[in-house]
Amino acid sequence: MEATGRSRAGLVIVYTGEGAGKTTAALGVLFRAWGRDMRVGALQFIKHSMANNGEHRAARRIGVELKPMGDGFTWRSRDIEVTKGLALQLWEVCKEKIRSGNYDILILDEFTYPLHYGWIAVEEALEVLRSRPKELHVIITGRYAPQDLIDFADLVTEMREIKHPYRKGIKAQPGINF
Repeated sequence: MEATGRSRAGLVIVYTGEGAGKTTAALGVLFRAWGRDMRVGALQFIKHSMANNGEHRAARRIGVELKPMGDGFTWRSRDIEVTKGLALQLWEVCKEKIRSGNYDILILDEFTYPLHYGWIAVEEALEVLRSRPKELHVIITGRYAPQDLIDFADLVTEMREIKHPYRKGIKAQPGINF
């Protein structure tokens, strides 16, 4: 909504599905909101804590919080208990940030994975979302969004791959994929 004196209703937005573009869509909203002087942040559950992709570089340049706290893709985990522990640690950070009142938009990137794997109870996540400040928008990304989250969310977009350059042997490219 335009800032015309009307109050904002915080939304829960989910970008899910097998196709590419979930994080990119969420970051597009984040940068749009930042351009409107909104208080924004993003926490990343899977991306390695040392990630230095294009979005991390851009966020640092403009002073936007974009915090990766994972250890890389779960299917490549050397110790799934460590991966799970990092996700649980980040979930505690997320809960604090959601409740803080310091954000207009907060992205929980790849949050569907710890829900899907059962590391974080879906009902607990929904309770935190129910109790968030009423004007806070929360954007959740990742494959395998649980049906209860889909039912709860205000906006759900499923990304579906129709065609991908990887299928032709073209590897991920800077600026496009990372």
